[in-house]
Amino acid sequence: MMDIGKRLKQLRTKNDLTLEDLASRCELSKGFLSQLERNLTSPSISTLEDIVEVLGITLKDFFTEETQNKVVYHKEDFYIDERDNYSITWLVPDSQKNALDPIILKLNEDGQSQTIAPYDGEEFGLVLKGKVDLYDETSSKVYHLKKGDTFYLKGNCTHYLKSRGGETEVLWISTPAIL
Repeated sequence: MMDIGKRLKQLRTKNDLTLEDLASRCELSKGFLSQLERNLTSPSISTLEDIVEVLGITLKDFFTEETQNKVVYHKEDFYIDERDNYSITWLVPDSQKNALDPIILKLNEDGQSQTIAPYDGEEFGLVLKGKVDLYDETSSKVYHLKKGDTFYLKGNCTHYLKSRGGETEVLWISTPAIL
């Protein structure tokens, strides 16, 4: 059974609100909220709905138990998508629900990644193996990278990676997920 008082206190402190701040915003007394957090009284559905709205969530989200996020991923957790000239290894399964999307892009000799259209985000890459060119079609620039080089770019340009001969591996991290 859910500890409503504990959950309310957790959300209140997460939002950097004092009991007095929350009471004022909900038009409730500080004493009543204190009793709620200590499970000495129970709120009506209407009152609880008002409180969680001030805390920035819905009743559904309030009653949804937070699941423990997985911290460590092993090789057997990875998902590999093989294409004609490249493969993508998703290092964090279901990463589209996260802010960051880390992948390993493997390009075959003269392989090319898919073209990424402009979006509101950022990308970071580290060349792990081989040589690769980063094409920025928006500015008509080409950047030459080799093993150990990194790139960082805003997602506001059309771009892609292309191998410069030989197999290439790139650790590619985007926020939000784009592939």
